[in-house]
Amino acid sequence: MSTINGAQSKAAKILIVDDEPDVCGLLSRWLTSEGYSCDTANNGQMAVQLLEQKQFDLVVSDIMMPGISGIDLLTIVKNLYRDTAVVMVTAVDDRKTAGLALDLGAYGYAIKPFDKNEILISVVNALERRRLTLLSQEYERSLEAKVEDRTRQIRQREEEIVLRLISAVGHRHDETGSHIKRIGLSSAAMAKSLGWTPESEQDIKLAASMHDVGKIGIPDTILRKPGRLTREEFDVIKTHTTIGAEILDGSDAPLLQMAREIALSHHEKWDGSGYPQGLIEEATPESARIVGVVDMYDALVNDRVYRPALPEDEALSLMKMGKGESFDPRILDCFLDLLTEIRHIQEEVNH
Repeated sequence: MSTINGAQSKAAKILIVDDEPDVCGLLSRWLTSEGYSCDTANNGQMAVQLLEQKQFDLVVSDIMMPGISGIDLLTIVKNLYRDTAVVMVTAVDDRKTAGLALDLGAYGYAIKPFDKNEILISVVNALERRRLTLLSQEYERSLEAKVEDRTRQIRQREEEIVLRLISAVGHRHDETGSHIKRIGLSSAAMAKSLGWTPESEQDIKLAASMHDVGKIGIPDTILRKPGRLTREEFDVIKTHTTIGAEILDGSDAPLLQMAREIALSHHEKWDGSGYPQGLIEEATPESARIVGVVDMYDALVNDRVYRPALPEDEALSLMKMGKGESFDPRILDCFLDLLTEIRHIQEEVNH
């Protein structure tokens, strides 16, 4: 059996296809005498049936055949049996068609009337090229596996860093544990619905969890105050956005870059009335617009230090009133479309 290991194997399985039985017999005798294992087919339909039943390393096919032509067969092989090499056989005056066959993926061609050495050289060259192609594919798969493994290791380290950072915030802020999980999962669901790549979905799942990391720099007397904040105290609270951005600044990792933009801008509003920069509409990164909607819902329907949870219908009514003012209309509509999934996330994390 021909494999990608070692030198040219004489046990390669070859399918010979020609509408002239004498030609099939001649080629089969020549190749069998060299140690190859040969099957023959007298038309394209029979060849297709054999290809469905057995695995071949090489197909040697005439070009001009009634019904399924050699070109048709070549196309079938290249589409369905990509590891199978093809050598085409053509008449002396059919070199143009032979050139077309090469363009379509044939590994070589031989011209009638046959010369045994020419046939053997074409077969050896085609099988060797196939072997090298399979070796290259195996090497590429090995590299891809290594890259995937390396990427997975990096992602695990990033997750560990994020969890440790969030844990530090959790010691300062009682609501953080479940809140950050809900924000991360809900933001990822939103990103998926909005057409983000799987990699970016995973990034926002972690990055959104760090949206309030700047609260580590807010005094406990303000952060845990049970009553309404004074204007001066609220001004201090607002600095958690810039503090968070400073903590996450300076990294070239896409995850932490996204985390920074979310930490800085998740309190911006669509109409420019938010903080800390007063950004208008799409000047606020989409990641922060997503988290802004998710964070508001989560804050309204869950107990906070300064008030109990609101009924969901009341919370949704307030959010809809903010469409086009506090919230990007497109992002809010996406959130409302995903409400069943968001509720499920709330239930899973809370229980």
